[in-house]
Amino acid sequence: MIIDFHTHCFADELAGIAIPVLAKKANISPYLNGTLSALKESMALNNITYSVVLNIATKPSQTETINNWAAEIQKDNILAFGSIHPEYSNWENELKRIKELGLKGIKFHPEYQNFYVDDEALYPIYEKAFELGLMIIFHAGEDIGYKPPVHCTPERLEKIVSDFKGGTIIAAHMGGFRYWDDVEKYLVGKDIYLDTSFCLGYMDKEQKQRIIKNHGYNKIIFGSDSPWKNQGEEVERIKELYLGKDAEEAILYRNASQLLGIRSV
Repeated sequence: MIIDFHTHCFADELAGIAIPVLAKKANISPYLNGTLSALKESMALNNITYSVVLNIATKPSQTETINNWAAEIQKDNILAFGSIHPEYSNWENELKRIKELGLKGIKFHPEYQNFYVDDEALYPIYEKAFELGLMIIFHAGEDIGYKPPVHCTPERLEKIVSDFKGGTIIAAHMGGFRYWDDVEKYLVGKDIYLDTSFCLGYMDKEQKQRIIKNHGYNKIIFGSDSPWKNQGEEVERIKELYLGKDAEEAILYRNASQLLGIRSV
């Protein structure tokens, strides 16, 4: 079993517009065309058992539509997270609806949504999400399509972890893309999950191994960031770390299966 906890796709009518725009902004080439069918083909080719599709409302007006689509695609081997835009006024009822729709959590992207992760104006949203048993995953560190300042650094995330003890928090990109020294300083050993999305080809091998060892492999979750990375290649990058069978299985599926309530094999 392999669970990819960090993927993206769009409705067919939007993928052809969104993917070229995002690719140009970040100056990267996608591996897939951004459709759900392409993701499923990739999963079959690379023996991915489940993929979690992370959705982002970049405008308040998109919030309900995106959550409806997340619920629509969540079937068979696809799971989906919802989204709340920080400026969406009806956030409390929408969080309840996300829970009722069967979505497991919400994704925030502080660069796309233009807020600092430790801004206390967001605290009521975080608190309600955790109260409902929803996970929160944050884009962490740089986004290569955006200039500084970075809105979600490891230091800012440490404050969230401290202020919301017991909530399930996941920091994408190994805790902060290109902020991995600060990840070691502020997040390693804390009660937060780190996903491996997009970063494995950028990090020093020894630092990857060190973070996993010191943070504990039970708090590391595999993610590819498809369509921006190839799912199969990212799995191989985990295996190339030679972490041992128990750690490798925990990262590739066991930790995610526990969070998502999936019966693992």
